[in-house]
Amino acid sequence: MRTLSRSAPAPADLGFDVLGVPHGTPVDLDLRLESVMEGVLVSGTARAVAAGECVRCLDPIERSIEVELQELYAYPGHERDDDDDAELPQLEGDLIDLEPVLRDAVVLALPFQPVCRADCPGLCPQCGERLADDPGHSHESTDPRWAALQDLIDPRTTQTEET
Repeated sequence: MRTLSRSAPAPADLGFDVLGVPHGTPVDLDLRLESVMEGVLVSGTARAVAAGECVRCLDPIERSIEVELQELYAYPGHERDDDDDAELPQLEGDLIDLEPVLRDAVVLALPFQPVCRADCPGLCPQCGERLADDPGHSHESTDPRWAALQDLIDPRTTQTEET
């Protein structure tokens, strides 16, 4: 058994459109490598900082993420005895390709719709102003269901009634 602590640059596209770990930023890995009958069992944690934008107000956000990793890497030429259709990743000499395992773990750990804070009001759907900046923000509008009745109102009648 061996333990490793390394920092490696993040691969490209580690995340999705709204939130992800930027390409080349450091990913800290604390790994434990164990030799087993079938191959090498890799387990440990990965830590990184994901960057993106809030889906409600489009402000930039950053999130520290920590994910657990565990994968069995088979020795070259190793045949599985069970009926499981899953193909084990293979060792390539003394090398282990952690990118697919890291990608799966990080993408599953990221929130699908990240927000800057839980009560983020977002943007005004009519003008695009940030609602957090102006809590009393509103627009005067007529309910579209009543818009047809506006034509029935005589402007002279409403002016005399008001005076």
